[in-house]
Amino acid sequence: MKRKEEITAKSIENLKFESLNEIQTAMISNDLTADNIILLAPTGSGKTVAFLLPLLHHLENKISGIQALILVPSRELALQTEQVFRTLGSGHKVNCCYGGHPFKTERNNFIEPPVVLIGTPGRIAAHIRRGSFITESVHILILDEFDKSLELGFSDDMSFIISHLPQLKKRILTSATQAIEIPEYSGIKNPVTLNYLSEKNKPDIILKAVRAKEKDKFGTLIRLVCTLGNEPTLVFCNHREAVDRIDELLAADGIAHDTFHGGLEQEERERSLLKFRNGSHQILVTTDLASRGLDIPEIKNIIHYQPANSEEVFIHRNGRTARMNASGTAWLVLSEKEEIPKFLTMQPLFIELPEKVSLPDPPYWITLYIGAGKKDKISKTDIVGYLIQKGNLLKDDIGLITILDNTSFVAVNRMKARQIVAAIRDEKIKNKKVKIAISN
Repeated sequence: MKRKEEITAKSIENLKFESLNEIQTAMISNDLTADNIILLAPTGSGKTVAFLLPLLHHLENKISGIQALILVPSRELALQTEQVFRTLGSGHKVNCCYGGHPFKTERNNFIEPPVVLIGTPGRIAAHIRRGSFITESVHILILDEFDKSLELGFSDDMSFIISHLPQLKKRILTSATQAIEIPEYSGIKNPVTLNYLSEKNKPDIILKAVRAKEKDKFGTLIRLVCTLGNEPTLVFCNHREAVDRIDELLAADGIAHDTFHGGLEQEERERSLLKFRNGSHQILVTTDLASRGLDIPEIKNIIHYQPANSEEVFIHRNGRTARMNASGTAWLVLSEKEEIPKFLTMQPLFIELPEKVSLPDPPYWITLYIGAGKKDKISKTDIVGYLIQKGNLLKDDIGLITILDNTSFVAVNRMKARQIVAAIRDEKIKNKKVKIAISN
């Protein structure tokens, strides 16, 4: 018991949490007695930490091979979960597998297998079919965002995967939707169900609306964005064509932003999220691809440029803000003839926007690309030391650092970015000369 308390305390410190919330505390408590747990909780309630903390208590240093498998419905959620696990600072190796990531690279990572494997059902099933890793050592299974996995048609892949895990002892399933049937193939019997899908756990969101006077709603969107200023904001559209059109118009007006939808290459999508998380862009224009699974804690505003097609989509979009007990604002942008969606039970507060607005100032941060990553044994400490010593930066000039397999990205003071690149152009990092540039 003392060891588990020490692990939890260290993880909380690494996460920079003051304390755990009700859901996370309940998961740790029930983990002691339950082999099967179903966690029903709204988006933004801290589910990832809630299942990762108990997971740490069951990982053993003496066991070789993969001990825990976490299945998630999207590559973005896989990467996010991997990052949170690394932040816990357990020292256990973790790997991530998903479509769009080089299969060969993933397979090579199994030469020294991780303790925790995170991945999408389709990619994990493909690795099992090809014998990329031994499944007999897996004794913990976590099905995260299970409702979304069912919605995306991963049922057959999940059934196949679970049928190849003969030593499972513990199963955890999470969902943001209550009306789901637990299939027999999950192996979940007599579970403890923790249900936090109640009114008191709904996010603290204020609903506001603006009515466009122009035929084209874009002018109203511009005035709204400028009025909000430099607050992290998601702009939701129903179709990728609308995202691309808004992208062009925002770029023409010189407003820093990025886009995210299924038509982009995986690398482009990852970089868009990375820059949004580190503050290089405060506006992300997206389809509903971003309405589930993204953990970006400080999003202040959700803008429904095009109305959600259902109440469920509306709820999941809004779930990107007001996370972890914070508050947020959801905005409806309505044309003259558009009606308030009938599924809304509360009336939005209509706001009159000023006719004349100033463009938002550029974000404080900009992203540097570094052509070296995990495979080169590059650490965050290496990057910070390098930028301070060779780039003449202060610690406050360095923001969020993300290290991938072969590349790294670091947020730096935008005003100093060009002088940094010039200063370190011919310098080496860990005795290796690598490409360093401002990321596009």
